[in-house]
Amino acid sequence: MLALCTALVGLLLLLPLLGNLLFPYWWQDLVISLSMIHSGYRCLRRLQRCPPLTLLDTFLEKVQSHPEKALLLFGEQVYTYRDIDRRSSQAARVLRDGVGLQEGDSVAVFLLNVPSYLWVWMGLAKIGCVMACLNSNIRAKSLLHSLGACRATVLLTTPGEWGDLKAAIEDVLPSLQQKGIRVFYLSAESPTSGIEPLQGHIDAASEEPIPIAFRANVTPKSTALYIYTSGTTGLPKAAIITHLKLCRTASMLYICGVKAEDVIYTPLPLYHSAALLIGLGGCLEVGATCVLRPKFSASQFWDDCRRYHVSVIQYVGEVMRYLCNTPKRENEREHQVRLALGNGLRVEVWKEFLQRFGPIHICEFYGATEGNTGFINYTGKIGAVGRASFIQKMLMPFELIRYNVERDEPVRDERGCCIRVPPGEAGLLVVKITKNSPFNGYAGDRQKSEKKILRDVLKKGDLYFNSGDLLMLDHEGFIYFQDRVGDTFRWKGENVATTEVETTLVAVQFIQEVNVYGVPVPGHEGKIGMAAIRLKEGMVFDGEKLYTHAKDFLPNYAIPHFVRLQDALEVTGTFKQCKGQLVKEGFNPALIKDPLFFLDESEKRFVSMSPQIYSSILDMKLKL
Repeated sequence: MLALCTALVGLLLLLPLLGNLLFPYWWQDLVISLSMIHSGYRCLRRLQRCPPLTLLDTFLEKVQSHPEKALLLFGEQVYTYRDIDRRSSQAARVLRDGVGLQEGDSVAVFLLNVPSYLWVWMGLAKIGCVMACLNSNIRAKSLLHSLGACRATVLLTTPGEWGDLKAAIEDVLPSLQQKGIRVFYLSAESPTSGIEPLQGHIDAASEEPIPIAFRANVTPKSTALYIYTSGTTGLPKAAIITHLKLCRTASMLYICGVKAEDVIYTPLPLYHSAALLIGLGGCLEVGATCVLRPKFSASQFWDDCRRYHVSVIQYVGEVMRYLCNTPKRENEREHQVRLALGNGLRVEVWKEFLQRFGPIHICEFYGATEGNTGFINYTGKIGAVGRASFIQKMLMPFELIRYNVERDEPVRDERGCCIRVPPGEAGLLVVKITKNSPFNGYAGDRQKSEKKILRDVLKKGDLYFNSGDLLMLDHEGFIYFQDRVGDTFRWKGENVATTEVETTLVAVQFIQEVNVYGVPVPGHEGKIGMAAIRLKEGMVFDGEKLYTHAKDFLPNYAIPHFVRLQDALEVTGTFKQCKGQLVKEGFNPALIKDPLFFLDESEKRFVSMSPQIYSSILDMKLKL
C-alpha cells in the first residue's frame, strides 16, 4: 500500500513535467484563451446595454477614474485624459452646432499624426458621427474616390505644421465644392479661399459634457469608423468598422498583457487600423499612455523610448528592418521596452532585432482591417504569426483550403466544395461568416464586398470571408504567413512564394532591401521571377555573388531571372511593398531607366540587360 501511494505521489509530481514536455504551450494557451473569452464577453455585455457602452464610454470612464493621467505625449506636449475629453467636447459642439453635423453623418479626416486626430475622433463619436480616416499620402483621383466611398459631407484637415496637406486639398477643392463637400481647417487661420478655419471656434466653445441624446441611435452594428485598406494596387477601399469590431480590435493590447501603467510608442500612421484601433484605441481600453510621433524615425526611435520611458512598441512591415539597419550604438540595449506588438516581421530581422536590442517579447499578429478573425503569436515563436487555439476555432471557425495560384481560385472536389490542406501545406485562409464573426464589407462598393465572400466552402450555402492570404499550419498549431495570393506566382509548374525568395536574397552582403515579383514573358506559361533591389550604401552590385547565392539556396524555378536596381523601394503608408507597378513595367530596357540585369546561365552570373538579350527573349531564342 505504501509503495502504491508513493508511486501515485511520484506520478502526480511528474504530471506537470510531462505536460510541459507533451504540451509545452498549454499554460500560455490557457491564459490567452481566458483573456480572449473575458474581453469578448466584456465587449458583448457592454454593447448589449441600453444605451450601449462603446469605446467612447470606456474612455469617459477612464477620464473619471484618472483625469490627470497623461493620455498622449507628443513632442514636448502632454495631454491628460481630461484634456482630451474637454477638447473633444469643444470640437463636438462646433461640429454639431456650427458646422451642422447630425448623428450618422460621415466626416473625413485628412490629417497626419497629430493630437487633434484623437480629440476629433472622440468629438465625432460624442455626436454619433462616423470618422473616415483618409490616407494622408493620397492625392487627386484617389482622394476624391475615398471621399466618395464614405459619402462624407465634411472634410477636416490642416494647412500643415507637421506636413503640408494644403496643396493636396487645393488641387481638388473645385471638385469638392461641386460635390457639396465642405472643407474646414483645424487651424486659427485659413490660407485658402473657400476653406473656413475652425480652431478659433473650438477654443471658444464650452467644455461641458456632451448629452448622450446626441448619439442616441448608436448600436453595436452601427458604423464607428471607415479605415481604408492600403492595397498595393487599385483605389483604396473603405472598410466598415462597427462598434463591435472596434471594441474587439481595441482589446488586443489587453489580451497581450498591456496594463494601465504601460507607455505605448506609436510611430505608425493613424489612418491605419494598427495605430488607431490597436495602439490608440488599445490605450483607451486599458487606460494607458500613448506616445505619438509625427513620423517614424529609425535614428530617433530608441532615444524616444528612453525619453518617454516606453514599455510597449508597435511595429508593422519593414519598421524592424529599418531599426536593424541603423548603426550600432553602445546604449541600444538601454531601454525599458518589454513588449513589441505588430505584424510583417521577417525571420532574419526577428533574430537580429532580439540579438541587438535585448530580450523583448515580440507578439506578432495576423489580421486584416476588414477581416473577421485574427491570430496572435503570444509565445514568441520566431516566424509564426499566431496559434490556432481550440477556443478561437470554435468562436470564429476558419479553414485553410487548397488554392490554384495559376488560375487564382480555390481547388474544389467533385461535390463543388473546397478541400482542406493538411498541416505543413500552405492554404488559403477563409473564415466562416457568422453572427459572432461577421464580415461588414466596404462602404460604397457592394461588388468589392461580394468579391471577398467565398461560397460553398465545406457545404452548399455556407459563406466564408476570403482573406486572399496563404497561411500554413504546422503540427504544433503555429500559423505561418506564406504569401498573398496576388504576390505568389507560378513558374515551371511550381508555385513561387515571393516572401521566401526575398528572405533568401536579403542575406546577400550588398543587398539592403529586396522586392520579388513575377512578370509575364511572351510565349511562356505563368510568370518568371524578377527582383527589385536596393543596395547598401557604398556597395556595388555583384552579379556573380548573387548568382552563386541564389543557386546555393533556392530551387531553380524560384531564382529571379531579372534584377532591377532602385534607389528606393516603393512602399505603402504601412510599409508594405508595392509590386503592381513593377509587374506592369516588366523588364524592357527601353522603358526602364533603372539598371537592369539578366541571369546568364552560360556566364554563371547576372549580366547587364541589353536590347539584344531582350529581343532574344521575345523571339524565344534564349532559354529561360
